[in-house]
Amino acid sequence: MSDVKSGDKVRIHYKGTLADGTVFDSSEGRDPLEFTVGAGQVIVGMDKEMIGMTVGEKKTIVAVAEEAYGPRQDDAQQDVPREMIPAEIPLEVGMQLQMQSPQGQVIPVSVVAIGEETVTLDANHMLAGKDLTFDIELVEIA
Repeated sequence: MSDVKSGDKVRIHYKGTLADGTVFDSSEGRDPLEFTVGAGQVIVGMDKEMIGMTVGEKKTIVAVAEEAYGPRQDDAQQDVPREMIPAEIPLEVGMQLQMQSPQGQVIPVSVVAIGEETVTLDANHMLAGKDLTFDIELVEIA
């Protein structure tokens, strides 16, 4: 039985939880997640923990914020004039929108505040600044 090494394509089942136990993602009921170890296809905190695992092995890992989605960036929040958002979009705090950068890149944002004149949008990933716990099981080394 071989151990996982960088460059191996692996398939895992996983459950991701926050510090309070809230599940934010899981492969339950879906095909295993497939990725190449060391290729930057998953967060660093998970990627590095794959090294040395064997098929069938289960482990719990904690990916600190810096090795997950990074720290929250205060400058990733921006107030935009309310009239810049199309009137047909019914705004609600927490809703996800997409903006476009001047270079044409699509940027997902969340509505964090709605005022009379402005809407505050946040481009931080929803898991930024959080330590993430994963229960993983190595299903296959492809």
